Amino acid sequence: MTTQLILFATILAYSMIVSQSFMYILALKRVQVALEAIPYIEFRKRIDASMRSNFKYVVYAALLTNLLLVVFTIKNPGSLLFLSATIAFIALIIDTLITVKGNLPINDVINGWAADSYPENWADYRTKWLHTFQYRQIANIAGFVSLLIGAVF
Repeated sequence: MTTQLILFATILAYSMIVSQSFMYILALKRVQVALEAIPYIEFRKRIDASMRSNFKYVVYAALLTNLLLVVFTIKNPGSLLFLSATIAFIALIIDTLITVKGNLPINDVINGWAADSYPENWADYRTKWLHTFQYRQIANIAGFVSLLIGAVF
């Protein structure tokens, strides 16, 4: 029963993380690419501020519950649930590292821009941010699918 509760909590927390990736696939990437410099900078700043204050708790919860799931299923290392939980945890670690080393530094640069003072190559930063985020999407979608496979099968 404990493992099932941890699995439920892990899926719930992970689904909040992967929902960001799916929203970018469905709409947010196209919206950001269509924005001119000033609206894009304002959008990016507001999203970053909100994500930094709220999303970190979701990431912490997903990492903690996923780690607990790996620990609780390690007694059966050949089981599908253990393997899928381990893959999901590794994917979360990869997503977190890409965030810290890739997207957050770009956000810091953009956060330093003013509406009346931004570089001519501002769109290059947007492209780099979106490109880096695509690697995060691959990691967290793969991890979430792995977790679901372990839960269902």
